[in-house]
Amino acid sequence: MKANIEDKRKAIMDAALKLFTERGFHGTSTAQISKEAGVATGTLFHYFPTKEDLINNLYFEVKADLSRTMVKDLEPQVNFKDRLKKIWDNLVRWGLDNHKEFLFVGQFCNSPYISNFTREEVMKEYFTIHKLIEDGVTAGTVKKLPLELVIAMFYQNSRTVVQVISSYGLSKDKNKIIDEGFEVIWAGLSKN
Repeated sequence: MKANIEDKRKAIMDAALKLFTERGFHGTSTAQISKEAGVATGTLFHYFPTKEDLINNLYFEVKADLSRTMVKDLEPQVNFKDRLKKIWDNLVRWGLDNHKEFLFVGQFCNSPYISNFTREEVMKEYFTIHKLIEDGVTAGTVKKLPLELVIAMFYQNSRTVVQVISSYGLSKDKNKIIDEGFEVIWAGLSKN
């Protein structure tokens, strides 16, 4: 029984991800999401009382998955630049492997439909990354920049790298492009 409940919720979330990314928030009705998910509209409203609840839950889950992925296999004993590079690599590779999710985050990161509460809860997921940047500033390794600017630089540049690799069929050169993209970021952050 529990698996069936989770299957329905996942089907709704997957359908919402697909449709919100393709059609936007206003262009996607709950009826379309229900149909795409293969569930009754009442079932959708059982899990998510409003379309805003659905998009906020989806945004939180996608961003939480991204934050966990970014710090995966991060070794604290490694130097600052290498840790930052690992976060970068994880971010770009997640974007390449989870293209719909990556597009969704970019599309809705500044959306008025994402509540302040959701944004605040999502930011808690990024504690490790925030701490790393703060430590880099304290150690004098990187420029003292607003944390929001550093995060935006990372994400916007990663979007460019993912788009270049995906749109121009450069999969065979992806490691080189990912490395070069990081060097651009590092040049902007580093005090050297």
